[in-house]
Formats: sequence, structure tokens, C-alpha cells
Amino acid sequence: MTPHLARGLLVIAALSMSGCAAFSPDGGMTEVSDLTSRTINKDVAFVRSAEGAAAVDSRVRQLLSRTLSVDAAVQIALLNNKGLQAAYNELALAETELVEQSLPANPVFAVSRITGNGASEIERQVVGDILALATLPFRSEIARERFRGAQLRAALATLRHASDVRRAYVRAVAANEMVGLLTDAKATAESTAQLALKLGETGSLNKLDQAREQVFYAETTADLASARQAAASAREKLARQMGLWDDGLDFRLPNQLPPLPRRPLALPTIEVDAVAHRLDLQIARLELAALAKALNLTEATRFVTLLDIAGISRRTQDPEGPPFRERGFDLQFQIPIFDGGEVRVRQAAETYNLAFNRLTERAVNVRSEARDAYRVYRSTYDIAGHYQREIIPLRKIITEEMQLRFSSMQVDIFALLTEARQRLAALRGAIDARQRFFLAQADLQTAVNGGGLPAAVGDNPTTVAAAAPAEGGGH
Repeated sequence: MTPHLARGLLVIAALSMSGCAAFSPDGGMTEVSDLTSRTINKDVAFVRSAEGAAAVDSRVRQLLSRTLSVDAAVQIALLNNKGLQAAYNELALAETELVEQSLPANPVFAVSRITGNGASEIERQVVGDILALATLPFRSEIARERFRGAQLRAALATLRHASDVRRAYVRAVAANEMVGLLTDAKATAESTAQLALKLGETGSLNKLDQAREQVFYAETTADLASARQAAASAREKLARQMGLWDDGLDFRLPNQLPPLPRRPLALPTIEVDAVAHRLDLQIARLELAALAKALNLTEATRFVTLLDIAGISRRTQDPEGPPFRERGFDLQFQIPIFDGGEVRVRQAAETYNLAFNRLTERAVNVRSEARDAYRVYRSTYDIAGHYQREIIPLRKIITEEMQLRFSSMQVDIFALLTEARQRLAALRGAIDARQRFFLAQADLQTAVNGGGLPAAVGDNPTTVAAAAPAEGGGH
């Protein structure tokens, strides 16, 4: 290899190495932790050592030692769920891709030796991919954009899982409350059924009325069995979301949902907040930016896809004369006779246009989802509040008045039992209304704070990344 050529290759390699990425000590988790803390104020941990696993286990046991709150359930899940840990493993894999893309291609060293009739020839070559070195800064920048997208995807998975845990917790506690209500109702129905049976034996109650009381008791018993099964299933789902093993399945839940907040949230700028905070939109913008850079790179290299240079050193030994050396270089490049790169450019342009249209669609959907989530939140708050302020207090007054009239023999027991059934139906409706409100509250947080709605995976500014669709292979 000539000295000038060797120095040139070394300079290019040094410039390329100056932009190389290295593995971060946390696998890119700092950004994920910051996003999670800002949005839901919870800790996350990527467990990659026995010490880290022990610390997480200690924290989980501490949280499980008390009656579980919704915040504690979310925190346990973010630390303990193995599916979430797998999402962090995917982030670590994305970092390996970043480091790989930021490293120049290794040079190729070749040695050949040819002998015959007493003569010998030894040739050495060092081959470098000049095109790969020249485009390395651009490819490294694209890889960084994609790694940033991988960080946002990990944070998105974290927020979505937190939202799933909140929903599972609300359903589990509401199921507990329903079991308690129906347990009391069953005891009352059993007493009235026994009373009806005794009245029937004395001839004071006909068979039709006896059957009505018996069927109410039977139906309440069946409802209680169904409620217990639903509560057990809801508890198991919550345990799965929290990633609990055998030793953590005895966690304690409250017997009823918390009361409604004193007033609902007022979110006049909910659409703007959703567009600004939704991580799925940020991911789509980053992907679009990376595709734009990839399109520029494809256009810049459309005619030249191969450019290799080799430094050659050859030593020839001739038996009839002294040995001599030859030095030089070999340059290889592709001649774009049949393929001028049009296919690659067209593919890159259409991929960019596809991403642009997907981003635009998501921006529209995000605004709609935010509006709808807030409307559901407000309507469920109003309905639950109506039960709490109007229906349940009125039912309580009616029950008390009916009991007074029954004591003074103004109404018979059947009127009292009819009112008991109606009050039970109202109480069940109130529990269901509060459950719907707290589920809507979780959906609202998800729609605004970055997780997207639970039905869409990889989903969804009013100002869509400042770019326009590519036209005719441009951008």
C-alpha cells in the first residue's frame, strides 16, 4: 500500500470513528424513566442483575404488606411485570443496533502466494469500503433517530401497562364491593324466604307470594355466585398485570371503590395536550424524520452503490534475478448501466409517503380520542354523581319511611320487600356507575398522557411534523 493511500484510509477511518456511539450504562432507560416520572410519577426499573432483582423484590413485598391502593398496584406492576421487562430488553437490543450502525465496516486483509518454476509471488491487500465510510455519519444519525423512537416505544409500553393495571384494579375492587352488597342482600332474602315459608304454613300467605319470595332468594343466590366468580377472575387479572407469583397472591384489596372526586377535571385544552404529549405521535414523527433522512441518503447514493479501494503490496522472487516489490491500489465501483437506483429511490419515497399519511391519520385520531374520552369522563361523572346525590339518598328515605309504615301496620311486608328489591337494584346501579367513572378516568389519562386508547397498539400536534408528502421520488 502506498504511504499516501494508507494515510488517507486512516484519516477517513478516524473521522468515522469520531461519531461512533457506545453502549450506555443504563441501556437507554434514563429517558424512559424521565418520561414515566413526568407523566404518572412512578418508578421503573430494568432488572439486569441479581442485586437489582433483590431490590425490586423487597420493594414489591413492602407494597404488598398493606391494603393495596391503585397507585401501589401500578408501582408493583411497573417493577415486577416480566412482559414490561421484555419491552426493556427490546430497547437494549435497539441500542445494539445503534452501536452497530455507528461503526465503520471492518477493512478486509487478503494475502495470496503463488509459486512455480522456482519463482514466487506474495501479494497483500487491504480493502476498505469508501462508500460505507463516507455515508457513516448519515447512517449513524438515522440510527440515533430510530433508537430515540425505541426509547419512546418502551415508555409507551410502560404507560399503557400502567393504564391496564388501573383498569384491572378498578374492576377488582368494584367486584369486591358487589360481592359485599349481594352477600347482605342474600342474607335479607333468606330471612324473608323463611318468613314467607312460615306464613304459608299458617295459611297467611298463598303459594304465589311464597314462590315470589323463594325465587328472589334463589336469584340473589345465583347473582352472588356470579359476582364471586367475577371478583375472583378480576383479582387474577390484576395479579397477572402486577406479575405476582405464588407468594404474592394473598394481597388485600379495599372492600369498595373510593368516593367520587368533589368536582370533575376541567380540560379546555385537552386536544392540544393530547397532541403534545401522546408518545405514539412522537414515535411517528421520529420515524418520519428518519425516513426523510434515509430518502435523502438513497437519492445521494442512487448511482453509486459500490466503491471499494484496495492498497496492494506485491513481492516477486525470480530465480534469475533479485526480488523486487510493487505497490499500488485497486479501485472498484459499480457502473449504473441497468439499474440507476430508481427502484430504491421509489421504494424509499413511497415508504416516506406511507409514514406521512399514517402520521396525519394518527394526529386526527388523537384529537378525536381525546374529545371522546373527556365526554365519557364527564358523562360518567355526572351519572355516578346523580346516583350519589339523588337516587341513593331518595332510596334511603323511601326505605326508612316504608319501615316506619310497616311498624305502624300501614303497609304489609310485601310492600317492604318490594322496596328492598328496588333499593338493591339502585345500589347495584350506583356501584356500576362509579366503576364506569373510574374506568373512564383511567381512559382519559391514557388518551392525554401518551398511552393511547387500549384498543390500538402502536397508536396515535395538530401540526403534523413539518414535512409534506414526497412527490415524484422527492420529499
